[in-house]
Amino acid sequence: MYAGRCYGYFYRLTGDRDLSDELLSELFIRLVEKIKSYKGGAFESWLFKIASNIFHDYLRGKQRRKKLLDARRVQLELEPDLNEIRFSDEGEDRLDKLQVHLSRLDADTRELILLRFYSELSFKEIAELRSEPLGTALSKLHRGLKKLRELMEG
Repeated sequence: MYAGRCYGYFYRLTGDRDLSDELLSELFIRLVEKIKSYKGGAFESWLFKIASNIFHDYLRGKQRRKKLLDARRVQLELEPDLNEIRFSDEGEDRLDKLQVHLSRLDADTRELILLRFYSELSFKEIAELRSEPLGTALSKLHRGLKKLRELMEG
């Protein structure tokens, strides 16, 4: 029931299908291990908190983090300048404009936007998940959306 949304969450964060599959598998393993710790309340918030923790665990791993950064550096060197790409609404060569612009945001801002709009969590759920005051989460999301809008219009 949640696999598609969780996969999409990981894919939007990483841009890598294989890695997203790996993180999704890890998520469902952790769910089985931690299901007894679920105390009720919003299941989606609990689920995406675990998903967020898995993503951050992944980033903290020194070797894996180095691989991610090196792979991204190589990818950027091999890709044409994204400012020169013309986006088309048709054809097989269509690029996901949103994904390109999301990848230009820092990881924290990208995750915040995805939690709100892709994972459909409420502001309160996001603030709780991130252990931040509600106003801080709202402010960060507002700034992130403003930056994304500037990128998409520019």
